[in-house]
Amino acid sequence: MSERFTREELALAKTADLCDVAARLGYTVRRSGKYYSLKEMDSIRIYNRRSWFRWSREFDKGENGGSQIDFLRVFQGMEVKEAVFWLLDFIGYRRGMELPEIKKPAEPEKPKKPFALPERFWNTERIMDYLVTVRCLRKETVDGFIKRGLVYEAKRYHNIVFVGRDKDGTAKIASLRGIYNDEKPFKCDVEGSNKEYGFNLPDSESGVVHVFEGATDLMSFVDIHGFQCGNCVSMAGVSDGPLHTFLTEHENVREICFHLDNDKPGREASEALAEKYYALGYEVEVKGPPKGFKDYNQWLQNMRGAEAEIKSGVGMIRQNAKMV
Repeated sequence: MSERFTREELALAKTADLCDVAARLGYTVRRSGKYYSLKEMDSIRIYNRRSWFRWSREFDKGENGGSQIDFLRVFQGMEVKEAVFWLLDFIGYRRGMELPEIKKPAEPEKPKKPFALPERFWNTERIMDYLVTVRCLRKETVDGFIKRGLVYEAKRYHNIVFVGRDKDGTAKIASLRGIYNDEKPFKCDVEGSNKEYGFNLPDSESGVVHVFEGATDLMSFVDIHGFQCGNCVSMAGVSDGPLHTFLTEHENVREICFHLDNDKPGREASEALAEKYYALGYEVEVKGPPKGFKDYNQWLQNMRGAEAEIKSGVGMIRQNAKMV
């Protein structure tokens, strides 16, 4: 390709919608808050539909982000000149055509309300009753999370507040969970939350991190194994942003154990994440809930139900023995 592109053509090429470009190339584009990501490379973040960044430590400088041109250069192996003319062709421009007026990118949205934890209610009776009676956690376990400042009861509506903190103990994200409708529970993150963080339980003495989809599954695992079970992180789904952040802040952790849900999305995510982090040099293990149970909390509820039946049976035997 001998012809050169003009400054005006370069500017026009950079107006191409990067999400549309990625889709044309066969990637699956997914919206995630203010940015977009790719199903095939979930460490990619696309901002303002024109620039991208890769949240990964394994690539050299110059390979981790940039414009639409850099995207084609890095992921399609194109030279800069080839990428510019590919983009011009993609948006329908041909030489000889009148150059259209180039629109400036949309103004960034006004900053949202700063993050702040919801006001705390003076006691935890409602959420304690829910977590113990419905979720079958032991009171001692719930108390442990409350004392660590990771769980409390919100004053408004009495939702459970799950707090995600950074390595210094500063709250970065708070997730609300309703307690009055377990079939269609209220769930949301507090405005201003940094979703690159997750609900987590650090253990400075351990080099392993246990990874879960949800906060109650994490708490259930701790209920079964105790607070000295190692580091624990909830990703609030299957996107690994919170895990990546935790590993960045806790460099002593070199072993990852995935305990994601025992359903198709959970199994697929476990396989993909295990492959990804193994390639990054971590020791990896996939250990979901036992067969027949969707997640760790469902398994815990079943265990507690069985324990209650055994205790009830023993009680009846003792009562009958006294009557004889």
